[in-house]
Amino acid sequence: MELLDGNILIIDDDTDVLETARMYLKQKFSRVMAISNPEELESLLKMNDFDAILLDMNFERGEMEGEEGILWLKKIKTISPDTSVIMVTAYGDIGLAVETMKEGASDFILKPWKNEKLLGTILASLELKRSKTEYNRLKGAHERVARDIDKGFEEIIGISPAMNRTFELIEKVADTDANVLVLGENGTGKELVARALHRLSSRKDEVFIRVDLGAIAETLFESELFGHIKGAFTDARSDRAGSFELAKGGTIFLDEIGNLTLPLQAKLLTVIQNREVRRVGSNKIIPIDVRLICATNMPLYEMSEKEKPDFRKDLLYRINTVEIRVPCLRERVEDIPLLADHFIRLYSRKYHKSGILLGERLMRRMKSYAWPGNVRELQHAIEKGVILADQGRIPEEIIVIGNKIKPVHKEEPATLEDMEKRMILQTVDKYRGNLSQVARELGITRATLYRKMNKFGI
Repeated sequence: MELLDGNILIIDDDTDVLETARMYLKQKFSRVMAISNPEELESLLKMNDFDAILLDMNFERGEMEGEEGILWLKKIKTISPDTSVIMVTAYGDIGLAVETMKEGASDFILKPWKNEKLLGTILASLELKRSKTEYNRLKGAHERVARDIDKGFEEIIGISPAMNRTFELIEKVADTDANVLVLGENGTGKELVARALHRLSSRKDEVFIRVDLGAIAETLFESELFGHIKGAFTDARSDRAGSFELAKGGTIFLDEIGNLTLPLQAKLLTVIQNREVRRVGSNKIIPIDVRLICATNMPLYEMSEKEKPDFRKDLLYRINTVEIRVPCLRERVEDIPLLADHFIRLYSRKYHKSGILLGERLMRRMKSYAWPGNVRELQHAIEKGVILADQGRIPEEIIVIGNKIKPVHKEEPATLEDMEKRMILQTVDKYRGNLSQVARELGITRATLYRKMNKFGI
């Protein structure tokens, strides 16, 4: 018979009782330890993670009040509060049973016990311990999320027509369970859009779990997203819930989804279609209840249309019930003064400065710059400017030189590549970021346009 997973400790000064319990429980559980001296408890608790402890109430000869047992119970709960403690006594004192439960005991059993009763009591205590552990873990995750920056639109700043259209779409989609695909260049704020969707949804009181798919090694993908059981692979020392389980009732945000290989895309598609996961090493099916939001800066449509596609069409259809495109900064020039002011105030507080100002000439140059790094680049430029500001003013030279900001229409191109880059930038400005129109104007495909933009850092 396969042993149950559990680390059990028995403490009793009656060696006959101790040995009887140890021999019986060794037939049922994977790890069983027995000691007669409770003085060993403290060192054992620091070296072992016990799931349940059977603790005798009385250790001194003739002692029947249970005071020593309660003392050791308090010590156990101080060192290992989540460990389930079952009090054992030969005397059926109901008042004493109530007192030990108030002090944190999970249950109470009388000597002599029936083996079936003992086993049932331990199993119930193990389940209680696992529930407490799961609760504390999820509570911690929820608290971390609550402290995060997911505050609706509070961190998304803009009054431009492009941003207003984005806000309107977020509001329409937020309070649904529709899968959303957020598209946009690096640094545009795709994660902020995902958080706004969560904050404005009926799932707002549940967790928001972000997974950076671009940062997960292929060998760890299933473990990170779907979880694993103890022993599933070399480093799997305990059961672990994956991100889909952790997001139960809430939202899971899969960032950089365009980086997934085709085999991983197939595994993700199966989970999305069936709304269930299997932990690595287990055959148990776990239903999932999550709102799915994905994001990428990669051209998924072009990737799915290739002769040998880099992205599965069926997965693309699954993740983009609704598509939200976040405009790049050059499409929302009107927002640059607002964003700059926001970051100046943010970093003025951080670096204990006051009265920091941007000159009009610098603002004009900032509005004419293409900002290939979008809002993130602007944020870093302002931070550096605040740090280096002299006499309350951010000198134009500091931001321009420090961040290599150059007006995109003022300099004569020196090479053919410079000319090509300038032509692309001018056409992007002309069509306000509509890349389909840009590609048609330049006489190239969207895929070629994306490659050139990546090449030139646009």
